[in-house]
Amino acid sequence: MSLSERIIQAQQAAAERGEVSSTWRQAPNQTLTVDGLGDFKSKVHDALFERLGTRLFEATNEDQLQSLVVTEIGALMDASETALSAQERNRLVQEIARDVMGLGPLEQFLNDPTVTEIMVNGSNFIYVERAGVIEQTTMRFSSEEHLRRVIERIVSSVGRRIDEASPMVDARLADGSRVNVIVPPLSLDGSILTIRKFAKDPFTVHDLIAMGTLSEQVASLLSATVEGGMNVLVSGGTGTGKTTLLNVLSSFVPHEDRIITIEDAVELQLHQEHVIRLEARPPNIEGNGQITIRDLVRNALRMRPDRIIIGEVRGAEALDMLQAMNTGHDGSLCTVHANAPRDALARLETMVLMAGFDLPTRAIREQIASALNVIVQIERFRDGSRRVSHLTEVVGMEGEIITLQDIYRYDYHAMGLIPTGVRPDFVDKLGQRGVALPAGLFGGGEVWR
Repeated sequence: MSLSERIIQAQQAAAERGEVSSTWRQAPNQTLTVDGLGDFKSKVHDALFERLGTRLFEATNEDQLQSLVVTEIGALMDASETALSAQERNRLVQEIARDVMGLGPLEQFLNDPTVTEIMVNGSNFIYVERAGVIEQTTMRFSSEEHLRRVIERIVSSVGRRIDEASPMVDARLADGSRVNVIVPPLSLDGSILTIRKFAKDPFTVHDLIAMGTLSEQVASLLSATVEGGMNVLVSGGTGTGKTTLLNVLSSFVPHEDRIITIEDAVELQLHQEHVIRLEARPPNIEGNGQITIRDLVRNALRMRPDRIIIGEVRGAEALDMLQAMNTGHDGSLCTVHANAPRDALARLETMVLMAGFDLPTRAIREQIASALNVIVQIERFRDGSRRVSHLTEVVGMEGEIITLQDIYRYDYHAMGLIPTGVRPDFVDKLGQRGVALPAGLFGGGEVWR
C-alpha cells in the first residue's frame, strides 16, 4: 500500500472515531489561491511540528504515527478560519502527512523509475535527472526549515547527524540510494541534498547493448576477460555509469567463485550466491571508529577471496589493490575517476603515493603494468547517453612508460565502437584457462583459443 493510500485510510479511521470532522467546513464564496494554499500549508506544517514535538518520534509503529499526524492536521484545520474545499483539504492532509512521515516533495521522484538522480539546491529549487539529462521541476520545499527536517529524517535513520559541527554527511536510504548532504555554513545557498537512486531492477548486459552503451562484440570480449580472470579497471567521469557497468561486469564472474565486494556505500547488486559485502564506516561524532576502504581491502585478503571487487578506488587503497592483483587474486574489478585510459593510470600512480611510501616512479608503474590487463573507459555524451569509448589493453613497460593498445575505440563518425584490428596479448592467457572467444571480435574472423 502506498503512503498516500495509508494516509487516506488513516483519515477515514480518524473520522470514524470522531477525532476529525468528517464534514468539510467551507465559508460561502470563499476560495484559496494556489499561493494561499501554499501559505496555509506552511502554517499548518509548522504548527503541527510545534504541537506534536517529540511525540513524532514516540509513536510505536507507522500506523500509530499516521493516525496521530492525520488527527492533528484535522484539528488544526478545523480550528482555522480559512475556508477549504473537500479537494483542497484532502490534498493538504496528504501533502503535510507525506512531509512529516516521508520525504515531502521528493517522494514522487523517489517513486518515479525514470528519475536516476535528485538534486535539491536549497528549498526553492529541485532538479532531477532523466535519461542522463538534468531538468528543473516545479516542486519546492515550503521553507529552509522544511528541507532541514527532511534531511534530519534521512540522516537520523542511518544513525548520523547533521549540524554546524558536522555540516557534511554521506548516507543511504533504506532502498540503497546514495545520499549526500552539505549545509550552511559550508553551503552559502541553503542546504544542498543530492540523491543518487538505487536501481530496484539493475541493468543487465542486454540492457546496456540495447541502450548503445556497448556492442555485442565488446560485451562478448568483456564477458570472456572477466570469466578468464583478467584484472579490469573501469574508468570514467562523475555520473558516467561506472558503477552500473561494474555491476554488469560482476555478473560474468563464475558462480563457484568466492566474491568480496568493498564499497563506500553499498550499490553493487550481485546475483551470485557466494558474495560477501563489506562497507566502509565513517568516523563517529568524536572522530573515532573510522574503517576505510584500505582497511577493508587488507582484511579481505585474509578472507580467502577468489575475486575482489572495489566500488571505487580513490586513495591509498590503490597500493593494496595492486599488490592483491599481483599476488594471485586474478579477476579483480574496480573503478576510478578519470577521463581517459592514460589518465586512469596517472591517477592510480598518484593514489599509490598517497599510501605514504617513498616508492620510485618506475616501481609503481611496474606494479600497475603487471597488475592490470584491461581498462574500460566510459563517457557521458551531450545527449545524456553513456557509452564505452575505449576498451584498452595494458601491455607492459617500455622504458619508463606503461604501454597501452586500444582493442576497441568509439568512432564518432560511425557512432559506434569499432575494432582497431589489434589482437590483445591476453588472448593466450584466456586460451590457457579454457576460455574461447567468438569469431570476428578483432576483425579477422578467427576464433582465438
